[in-house]
Amino acid sequence: MEEKLKQQPSACIKAVLFGPESTGKSTLAARLAKYYNTYWVKEYMREYLQHKWDVNKEICEPSDILPIAEGQMHEENRLSKIANKVLFCDTDLLELKVYSEAYYEGYCHPELHKYALNNWYDIYFLTNIDVPWTPDDLRDKPEDREGMFKKFESSLQQNLRPYIVLEGDEDRRFETAVSVINELLKHRI
Repeated sequence: MEEKLKQQPSACIKAVLFGPESTGKSTLAARLAKYYNTYWVKEYMREYLQHKWDVNKEICEPSDILPIAEGQMHEENRLSKIANKVLFCDTDLLELKVYSEAYYEGYCHPELHKYALNNWYDIYFLTNIDVPWTPDDLRDKPEDREGMFKKFESSLQQNLRPYIVLEGDEDRRFETAVSVINELLKHRI
């Protein structure tokens, strides 16, 4: 299992869209990837859990967390080999760790915990809750957006991750992210 959660070396800049549900992470990741003519790693948890819901009307269980983490890292490692200078990740293992602890009374599988802390990214874009919450089959915490945002920000601070908070409408978030990525690219050349 260890190799399935391990981040493979890559020369590209890796940026994570990070934060609570329904804060525009996927939309922004896709837009940034298009702008930089590169790839983005979709949120595997969404695909996995939507399938589970559609087939059996079942929700996430603790036993689902490791397969989700493995699927997320498989896609990240695959796309990091072919990305064009930047890879945008719509979540990472640290986000899965936050969700696991939030939903399962502080529990996080030891392997997930280990790799959530060992894997490294150049920048985290923490998406604020200042956009409307949109319901779907999987989203379930509209009343605790502020509490979840605090958990996400606290995890970045406690684990010394480089981050900025993205606020405002989609265009403002996009412009802020582009500015940050452009600065990172200047220092890589």
